[in-house]
Formats: sequence, C-alpha cells, structure tokens
Amino acid sequence: MTSHVPAPAGIRFLAVTFDCPDPAELAHFYSEALNLPIALSTDGFVLVGQEGSPGLGFYRLDDYQPPTWPDSSVPKQAHLDLGVDDLDAAQDRLVSLGAVAADVQPLPHRRRILLDPVGHPFCITL
Repeated sequence: MTSHVPAPAGIRFLAVTFDCPDPAELAHFYSEALNLPIALSTDGFVLVGQEGSPGLGFYRLDDYQPPTWPDSSVPKQAHLDLGVDDLDAAQDRLVSLGAVAADVQPLPHRRRILLDPVGHPFCITL
C-alpha cells in the first residue's frame, strides 16, 4: 500500500484533455452532459469547467482517429466514469446529446458504456 504524499507547493490538477477533430463540438457535448460552462475557448482548444475547479479539455488533432474499443487496434487511452442516479434516464439524455451506446455492455444493470460524439468511450454508473 502506498502512503499519500502531499503534492509539492504550486502543483495542482487542472484538467483531463482529450484529442478530437473539433474541440468546440465535443466541448459542447460535455458542457451540456455535465451542466458545466465553457471556461476557455480558442481555435484549437476548449476547456469545460467551473472557475477554480479541474475541468475537461478538448484539443484539436487534425489526424484524429477514434478509439476502436473493445478492439484495441486504436486504443482508448483514457475514459471518464460518470456517476448517475438513473441509468436509463441518463443514457437517454446523453444519447439525445449525441452519444451512442456501445455494442458491448458487460454489466448493463450497474453500468452502461457509451461513446461520445467522436468515439471516446465513457461509462455511466450507479
């Protein structure tokens, strides 16, 4: 077991950033899905989040290739796990915003795997 070591002064977690073809489009999806504002926007990068809290960043990558999960020919690199109170209602809302349900659903009564509008897998979990 590893003991917790405080981070050196001046180092803090700011964001998780995802590569994508269109940062504004993907940021809009997550902004709506998580009810978070757009905190910063440039041509190549958009940050979603509350002032002073960690956020989600979206970085333009011109040759972006979506993950092919569960096939690993293009790995997913990272994914989000979102807690929800009602799986069906949350899935319906996220699909209405542009997500799609993954074909593979190992524990559909506890967790649903969705793909965001550019193919990043993410989970909604009770």
